[in-house]
Amino acid sequence: MVHSIERAISAELGYAAKVRPMNSIITHYYPIFQTYQGLRDVLMETLGDEDLGYRLTAQNPTLGELCREIGEVEQAYIDSFKTFRLDFSYHNEQPGLESSVALLSAWYAGLDRELRAAIESLSEDDIRNRQIDRGHFSLPPQIHLDVYKEALLIFYGKVSIYLRAMGKTLPQCWEDFIG
Repeated sequence: MVHSIERAISAELGYAAKVRPMNSIITHYYPIFQTYQGLRDVLMETLGDEDLGYRLTAQNPTLGELCREIGEVEQAYIDSFKTFRLDFSYHNEQPGLESSVALLSAWYAGLDRELRAAIESLSEDDIRNRQIDRGHFSLPPQIHLDVYKEALLIFYGKVSIYLRAMGKTLPQCWEDFIG
């Protein structure tokens, strides 16, 4: 349907649409992957700004710091799909980010759009023949995305400890994924 709308708009404007077909990661893997990303959105819906300041002990980061960190990890993965090199040096210094559910949610939504766009830009040749340099080893793009999914699961595991310590009930979908 989207392609027919794009063709109609292009015909109306008098030029042929240059629609790039979706690659195999977007077609076959990304719909499942988005389920894992969606757990973060559910988390944001269950938290209030006051929850983000919670810290298990003085040695632990606040919940807000953990939330910032997973966003920084996503940014590193976005950049890696563009450069074929993973670099974790990015740090978001936006004031108030770690203490605002609204700011975190908006940031995550933007990151999710960027991640999808970066993966959509990969050609089938990139997917089959290129590797993403992770420093001491390299991975093909789909496995690299799967490693990011594992980072999300680790994040959810950490956050579930915070939520339980705060006396909050885990959302049912979290229970289904991480118990």
